[in-house]
Amino acid sequence: MATLQARLEAGSNDYQTIQRDMTKAVENRQRLDSQLQENKIVQKEFSLLDESAKIYKLIGPVLVKQDKPEAVTNVDKRLEFIEAEIKRVEEKLKELQEKGERKKGELIKIQQMMQQEGAPKA
Repeated sequence: MATLQARLEAGSNDYQTIQRDMTKAVENRQRLDSQLQENKIVQKEFSLLDESAKIYKLIGPVLVKQDKPEAVTNVDKRLEFIEAEIKRVEEKLKELQEKGERKKGELIKIQQMMQQEGAPKA
């Protein structure tokens, strides 16, 4: 019974760790989603500008003039990077969910074994 109890405690700790990792991954996914939306808005605004429009980029406390093609390229690359990160985080979330379900199943089996051992034998 003591070994089952130890296995249950260790499994429970593992499950809690998985849940914390999932929470972090969900927060990361939400942050990336907001960045994606912001960059899509910037991309849309750039498409409305004419070629002679002046674009400035904030670098530290200074605004630096930037060419439109360079700014558009930077935003496009940022969008590609964010989309790739979202895909990576979603894969990690899926993996963590599967891992959590497996660990949950293990914990249920251990609890059932403990109940069977603790039940009086007829």
